[in-house]
Amino acid sequence: MTFDGRDPIPIAFPLRGEWQALRTPGTRVPSHGTDRFAQRYAYDLWRVDHRAGGYHPASRLRMWLVGVRTRDCYGWGEAIHSPIDGTVVRAVDGIAERAWLHPLRELARIAVMSLTFRPERATALAGNHVIVQGAEGSVLVAHLAPGSVAVSVGQGVRAGERLGRVGHTGNSTAPHLHLQLMDGSEPLTARGLLAAFREYEVQRGDAWERVRDGIPTADDRIRSVDAR
Repeated sequence: MTFDGRDPIPIAFPLRGEWQALRTPGTRVPSHGTDRFAQRYAYDLWRVDHRAGGYHPASRLRMWLVGVRTRDCYGWGEAIHSPIDGTVVRAVDGIAERAWLHPLRELARIAVMSLTFRPERATALAGNHVIVQGAEGSVLVAHLAPGSVAVSVGQGVRAGERLGRVGHTGNSTAPHLHLQLMDGSEPLTARGLLAAFREYEVQRGDAWERVRDGIPTADDRIRSVDAR
């Protein structure tokens, strides 16, 4: 299978349970609207309910008027598992999380960060994050909850080992996992690589269908194969 003229590189699905790809190369390339920071084929995975973009049980009115508590959002605190075997080359923790989430404030904050960005502030964009270097390339997982990073630089990890937990740090509008595969360990100079998930399930009507080496679209509700 080829996609965007490239053969995708299979990696393990990094989460457990049901998720949706808010941004994915299966829907658009570049998935985040830019090739900067090796994001061309990056994924944003979040947990939502049956409503479009329903990442918190509160009503839309309450969310837009007063906001919601970050820790009550779906998916917050869920374990993030390494998608590859490799060595940890970066592990950043201790960046504070915004405890109260208001959509307008988050969107305004992202706009300001984009307009005022400088290379030395790259860590602020990723928030708490981990980079694992392996045979497939280097995997970056970003926006982790503070205090959740479970690995250290130089540590060897196997696919499936816990790296941290889903959070809302850095350039994030709601708790989610940002994941990208790169041809180097430095996002400022690396290029994005197209990754496919080695195995997961996608909902088709009332049934779940097994997918191997797949690239989900933004319309797909997906889950790890051990979610049953």
